[in-house]
Amino acid sequence: MLKITKRDNLNRKNEIIIRTLAIVLSIVCAGIILIIFGLNPLEIFKAIFEGAIGTDLRIKQTIIKAIPLIITSLGILVAFKMKFWNIGGEGQIVMGAMAATFVALNFSSLPKPVLLFAMAAAAMITGGFWAFVPAIFKARMGTNETIFTLMMNYIAIKFVTYLQYGPWMDPNANGFPRVVPFGVNAVLPSLFGVHIGWVIALICIVAVYFLMKYTKLGYEITVVGESIETARYAGMNINRVIVVAMLISGGLCGLVGMIQASAIEKTLVAGISAGYGFTAIITAWLARLNAITTFFVCVAFAMLIQGGAYIQLAMNVPSAVSSIVQGTILFFVLGSEFFIQYKVSLTRKTGKQTSKEVA
Repeated sequence: MLKITKRDNLNRKNEIIIRTLAIVLSIVCAGIILIIFGLNPLEIFKAIFEGAIGTDLRIKQTIIKAIPLIITSLGILVAFKMKFWNIGGEGQIVMGAMAATFVALNFSSLPKPVLLFAMAAAAMITGGFWAFVPAIFKARMGTNETIFTLMMNYIAIKFVTYLQYGPWMDPNANGFPRVVPFGVNAVLPSLFGVHIGWVIALICIVAVYFLMKYTKLGYEITVVGESIETARYAGMNINRVIVVAMLISGGLCGLVGMIQASAIEKTLVAGISAGYGFTAIITAWLARLNAITTFFVCVAFAMLIQGGAYIQLAMNVPSAVSSIVQGTILFFVLGSEFFIQYKVSLTRKTGKQTSKEVA
């Protein structure tokens, strides 16, 4: 019979070995699946790689996809560090985009720097508010934050859909459900061929890393996540920590909505979150809730997303192929977390108990 016990401490070398083995096995398994489907795995993997960084244009597209993923992951990271399971990144992104759009459409005469700052501030405040609602319910009444934040995603999306098809619909679009496009002052400028969202993402990485590692609030968030009883014994205001952390988490997700609306869509659409809120849950977890590691994990994911889009066009391969590769890699990498946290032993009873470690 199998015996599962929690590891007391796994040294860095063995942890790297387990992670590396998981990645290798995931690639092998994905290759076998592709062969079964009649595809050449070497060609597919090569095309994904080339599609992500093969040319300057593809590199820029990979960076563009990494930007919202990085910032959203940082927002999710702050909440998860506290063991507040914020599944509402999608809704917070959408509400942030809605607030930024409101400012862009109603205050377009402002100077560009002022307008962009106002859009970002409105997006962060609204995204923070959308996270504040489940946070206050959790703090005051102990509600289930997973279900609460998940359901608020659909409220946000449907609300923006209503605006897109109703009050904010462009009267010059001949009945097409489109929000009025942004003016030039409401569009983020570019730097080195990519919108400055990448600069914002780097600033957010440094800010979140500093917050979690060197501030009192970051320490309180970590302690609350590890043990509420310990936090209470230390005299921490647990409800305040939960609310403030979720305001930061939702604010970062809301900032993503502003970036996507301003730099990518240049207007508001109901699907502006593009699944980043859900994908960020995976990337934040794979990064072990570390702001610096989040950067590398999100770039790797952006490469998979961009490479997957490329093979659909270049090789006429269904999008499901890219999803299979991504899903297989995720399965093995997430599975490796289990073996990092737990030890599996084979136990046999023959008069006296014997045990043999298998993983």
